[in-house]
Amino acid sequence: MANALVVRETVCRSILNRSGISDYSLNCYTGCTHACVYCYARYMQRFHPHQEPWGEFVDVKVNAVEALKRQLRRAAPGEVFVSSACDGWQPIEAERRLTRRCCELLLEHGFTVNVLTKSALVLRDLDVLAGRVAGAKRRVAGAKRSVPQVPGARVGVTVTTLDETLAALWEPAASTVAERFRVIEEARQAGVRTAIMFGPLLPYLSDSQESIDALLERAGDLGIDVIWIDALNRRPRVWPAVARLLRERFPDLHDRYQRLLFDENTRAAYLEELGIRVARAAERLSLTERVRSCV
Repeated sequence: MANALVVRETVCRSILNRSGISDYSLNCYTGCTHACVYCYARYMQRFHPHQEPWGEFVDVKVNAVEALKRQLRRAAPGEVFVSSACDGWQPIEAERRLTRRCCELLLEHGFTVNVLTKSALVLRDLDVLAGRVAGAKRRVAGAKRSVPQVPGARVGVTVTTLDETLAALWEPAASTVAERFRVIEEARQAGVRTAIMFGPLLPYLSDSQESIDALLERAGDLGIDVIWIDALNRRPRVWPAVARLLRERFPDLHDRYQRLLFDENTRAAYLEELGIRVARAAERLSLTERVRSCV
């Protein structure tokens, strides 16, 4: 039997924060009940201690909307990554609706919202992201009047593998792979720009040339605007969770993963070869201009 989810309500001083991967990042929640085994955000437990394992707790920033309203009085418009750490559309968002309201405010104030999620719940908010909210207006810096909103959103999903069984092992509470691709399809139909993160590619499970070809071919067929590729992260607290799954389901891969993550020469050689496979697939499928490889 799964343990009960522990929800803690917290108050944040700010919600719109400067980021190294975008102008800003915005996260309405700390912790994520998608419980992805490889999630690098586990390191946040160092700063937000919980007795519960990752995936079994979530801190709700209950004043996120109010904090954002206050910051928007002075913040210069830019690109906002939603959500850079913990999924803004994880199940609790269905009830709290904090991410939805924050995205609406950002778009009203002329910011660009870049969504990355593993949840089909984001489809609920396509009206906001496509600028279809009744009476929506965009405030322009220095202007004394509002003008009709110009949609500034991009919807992206993360996909690790096309294999639903494998995905369920590594991302036990996320939406299915098929549901994530449906997000892309419906976003495009709504006129919203799209992106996909293929990552982390799982070593020896979803990183072969055949697997990468299939992933990129699917992205190309869907007409996705931007494609990111990433390798398995070795941030603190990631390895114990990965090692546990490997021992249980892929014992022959345990030592290979350990060397790949922590032996510098092994890791360097692996990343070089992975980059070659990605480049080869992108070139074959004429997607080189759209691929942003992080490996």
